[in-house]
Amino acid sequence: MKKEILIETAFITLGQLLKEESIIASGGQAKWYLKENAVSVNGEPDDRRGRKLYPGDSVDVPDSGLFFIREKQAEDSSDKDA
Repeated sequence: MKKEILIETAFITLGQLLKEESIIASGGQAKWYLKENAVSVNGEPDDRRGRKLYPGDSVDVPDSGLFFIREKQAEDSSDKDA
């Protein structure tokens, strides 16, 4: 499964991504999960829950899918005038 993750901040951490996508139930489980599962960021294995993910990054989580980090675009101002 491929999924886009839209972020409003400069980055999201790998642990936050796992929690927001309900792959883990709490942030405290991230360290354990990453030690037990071969998660890769941009094609490279990574087990750091604090790994910063920026727009353009991709994260492959076994049995959960491929996630693409994208910057959430501001709403078009012309939509607000309608």
